[in-house]
Parts: sequence; C-alpha cells; structure tokens
Amino acid sequence: MSTLSEAYEDLPLDLQHIKPVDFASLEAVPDSHVWHDSSFGACSDEHEKSLVPVIDLEDSNATELIGKACETLGVFQLKNHGIPLSLIEEVKSEAARFFALSARQKLKALRSPGGATGYGIARITPFFSKYMWHEGFTIMGSPVDHVKELWPHDHERFCDVMVNYQKKMKVLAERLTRLIFKSLNISDEEISWLSSTSNDSGSASTVSAALQLNSYPPCPEPNQTMGLAPHTDTFLLTIVHQTQTNGLQIFKDGSGWLPVPPVEGALVVNMGDLFHILTNARFPNVLHRVVVSGTQQRLSTAYFYGPPIDFILSPFSKVLNSAQAPHYRSVAVKEYVAIKAQNLEKALSFIRA
Repeated sequence: MSTLSEAYEDLPLDLQHIKPVDFASLEAVPDSHVWHDSSFGACSDEHEKSLVPVIDLEDSNATELIGKACETLGVFQLKNHGIPLSLIEEVKSEAARFFALSARQKLKALRSPGGATGYGIARITPFFSKYMWHEGFTIMGSPVDHVKELWPHDHERFCDVMVNYQKKMKVLAERLTRLIFKSLNISDEEISWLSSTSNDSGSASTVSAALQLNSYPPCPEPNQTMGLAPHTDTFLLTIVHQTQTNGLQIFKDGSGWLPVPPVEGALVVNMGDLFHILTNARFPNVLHRVVVSGTQQRLSTAYFYGPPIDFILSPFSKVLNSAQAPHYRSVAVKEYVAIKAQNLEKALSFIRA
C-alpha cells in the first residue's frame, strides 16, 4: 500500500518554493511578499462571526447539527471534542519552541524538494505570484529524523508530544467522519476503509493524514501581505487548533469573507475536496485564508485526514436523487492529490463526470 509521503515524492518543488525568509530580520515587507489590495477583499462585520456554529460533540443532536453545518458552511467549531486541553497546550508549547529557533537553525529541518515532511513554506506557494507571511513544519508520524538535527539531545519531548497528538486526532477524525456519514445515511458497509484503518495504535500509516504546525509572525505592515492565500483543503476534513489571535477567515457566497474567531477550548473543523466529491458537491469545500497581525505571532495546528491513498472514491449513490447525475468521476486519492498539487483551484474540473 502506498503512503501519502510517497505520493508527494513524485511532485517535487523548487527550493525557492520551500525555503522561508528570515522574518525576524525584516523591518518592512519585501516586494516579494507584498500583495495588491485587490487580493484581500473586505472581511464582513464582526457580527457575522455567529454564522460559524459552535457544536458540542456531547450534544444528543450532535450528528444532526454537524451534518447541517457541513452542508451549509462546510465548517464548524467543536467543543467537548475529547482532546485533552493539556495535550493541546503541550503541542502549542513545542510548536512555539520550534518556531522560536533562529532561521539558520530551522533550516536544518528544511523539507527536501521531493519530501512531504519538514520545515518550509506552504505547498500552495507556486500558484501565486507573491509569497506568504508564513512558515510551517509538516509531520507524518514521528518527526524524529528532522528534529534530531535541531535538538540532538533534547528531541524526545517534541516527538512524543506530536506522535501522541496525531493518535488522538486520528481517533477524533474517525469519530467525526462516522458521524458525518451517519448524517448522510451512509452505512458502515459503504465505508469499510474506515473500519480497516481503526486500531489501538492510532497509526497514521494507512490513512492519508498529516499534522501541520503553522506560524504567522508579527508583520510590520500587516495590510500589505497575506498569511495564507485563499485555498481549499485536499482531503476529507481538517481539524484546526488556533491560538487566541484572530486571522482565519472563510468565504461564503453572498457574505464574502467571514472571520472564524478563536473559541477557548474549541477546534475548527472544515470540509475538504474529498468530502465535496463524495457528497456530489452537497458539502462545500470551504475556501479559507489567513491574515496576519502587526503585533502578535499567530500559531495554529492543522490535522488533515482522508482515506488510504489507494482508495478509489466517487459520489455516494445515496446522495444522488433519481434526477441527479454524478458531478465527478471515480478517482483514487493518490491521483487526486497529484491533480491538486499541480492545479490547485482547478483540480475538481479535471475529474468532472
């Protein structure tokens, strides 16, 4: 069975699309990172933030509420999710420890051109004419090979925290996926891959999963640049923890850009392209972006989750009514990952039925 890491080996990037700048040394935004005003678009008024629902996973109506949120906005905030807040704090602390290293030190963990893991800038960078005010660290399983270059004698804590977090996130992602399928009246037989990937070890070797640590440094001219350009996520769903610094925004037709403000103890869950395909476009693959702060560093962790890389998916028959044809052809996860990596926002057009 192929792995997600192997899928990216065939999709190498140039070094210029991997290596971050030394943000700490910049007193102004360089031209390479200046975005035109038209790239931004105004964010709606703060009262619009109530459009993103906060759902209690222990609510007796959680399945219905989650299904409704997936179908309307494609995003919701989740509380009582079962991830220990102490573990979330540990992840945030270790991420902050990593990003506080000097630029020269962090480059020891730089992602290789054909690699999927390590330090670098966003993989969507080549699709835009300007760079983003962002640096990240991608993890699949244990990050030991990279972080032992940073902390030869003190890397165990970082590795243990990240591996434990991925195990907990995998369990939560599977639980959410089952609830979402239940809201669509999809039977367990139709999602056999989900049962086959469930195990006590929480290993991410069979599912398509990755943990992304993100840092958006304070910017001397925050209105001149973009933290993360507008995009949709590739996989089924993404589970995000964000610190108490605003920045994440989603786009809704008719409303424009809406803030997704941090909610203490909550996680943000958004739908990706693969759920959009499985539901025959019933679930929006939410377009989102990140803007930056002039005074505060913003940290976030994103856990991306999807079926095994060799799994072939197509719209579920139960979401198609008698008068509706599938919008998308069957496609293997690995094939779609390659299409998205080379086409970004046009990816879905390549698999239209």
